[in-house]
Amino acid sequence: MMVLLSFLLALSLVSELLAGPLPKRDALDRSEVRCSQGLQCKAKQHNPFSSSPCRSPPEGARTPNVTLSSALHCSGAQRCSLQLVVSTSLILTEPVHGLTICVQAPGRTARCEQVHFSKSSRKRMEGSLVKVTSQSVGVSPGQEARVRVHMVPELCGRGWTGTFHAPECSSGDLREKVPQCITGSLHYSVLQKESKLVVSVSDMLDDQDYRLRLCLESYVCSGTGAVALIKKEEAVKEVSLSFSRPVPCLCIEGWSAVMDAPRVRVCPFRDHTDQLWFGVTFDPMEQELSWQPACPVDVVVSLCQIGAEDVCEDLPHANQTTRTSKVKFTKVDANPHLCVKFTTASGCWTKCPFKKTNLPLNPPSPQRPVPRARLRRYSRPSGPCPSHGGPRTEPFQNGEPPSYFLVATCKIM
Repeated sequence: MMVLLSFLLALSLVSELLAGPLPKRDALDRSEVRCSQGLQCKAKQHNPFSSSPCRSPPEGARTPNVTLSSALHCSGAQRCSLQLVVSTSLILTEPVHGLTICVQAPGRTARCEQVHFSKSSRKRMEGSLVKVTSQSVGVSPGQEARVRVHMVPELCGRGWTGTFHAPECSSGDLREKVPQCITGSLHYSVLQKESKLVVSVSDMLDDQDYRLRLCLESYVCSGTGAVALIKKEEAVKEVSLSFSRPVPCLCIEGWSAVMDAPRVRVCPFRDHTDQLWFGVTFDPMEQELSWQPACPVDVVVSLCQIGAEDVCEDLPHANQTTRTSKVKFTKVDANPHLCVKFTTASGCWTKCPFKKTNLPLNPPSPQRPVPRARLRRYSRPSGPCPSHGGPRTEPFQNGEPPSYFLVATCKIM
């Protein structure tokens, strides 16, 4: 008797190994199947790696009609998950006694479910249009899932395959209800004299700490200091963050203190374009005038000479275009009449770095033109320019880049 039991146990283990282990369900997955009234059905997990040859379809057999959608499954105010809903309609014919529904999402093992129709209800509803709705697989916001539906037994050429694009976090209630989408809301006040931002947070994940920092926004947002932490148990969700200059790309960034948490970002000084034109430096030993943008900005930087009525006239061949790179002008005379002009799509500003020096007021020598650096690019700020026109360019001549002439009175800073 013991020998027989051992043999049966060994046979069972071999069968499981040959069939392969069934994949474990993800925490987001939950089985829920509904069938048309009168059609008794039962669902069970199905091994995605098991297969059998398809059968020739009987005359009149059609491909099922499948629609894909999503639904929120919630266990609390901030405890919702997205579920893929697969709705299948088909004419119930003699050989069909169920459906197989498989979902494949990136980075996950395929999830398959087999829905079986009872024999009595199949006979009763043969030839009728029936509907099966399955909601058993969780998907992430913005995720793409591949769905395959076929009948049991599988009929050759009568299967359905499609792709579902899950809604993004910006859709509907996801930002308030799905943990993967909850970023918190940032509110701030500016203390200009202290150069501080007082930041408060609302609607954050209630069971997680929260992080805040200041950063300079470009291709990525580069941190400018330490990260502040707000503890989940703190009654007042508020911190103070210090800044050096209120430039347009200075932003507040916040996120929950969990792995791969989504982030929210607000930039309080977007319209402070005049703060971009600081930082012009001069090296008297090298006679080099330079400037590097604090924020990405598409700007033409040119040298000009203050003339009558405080109009700054561009010097020939002394302009450069940049976005993030440092601009350098060499062989520059430190003259109070020499200024740097910044021209963007929205306006122009002029900085005169030598205005307060006691050097002789000799105009820059025309025999010593300022060489031109390579032309590059930058992002667009906004700001008023009290002008009567915009920048104008001449066509290329002899392969040389165009010179920019401003038909405007620029703001002298």
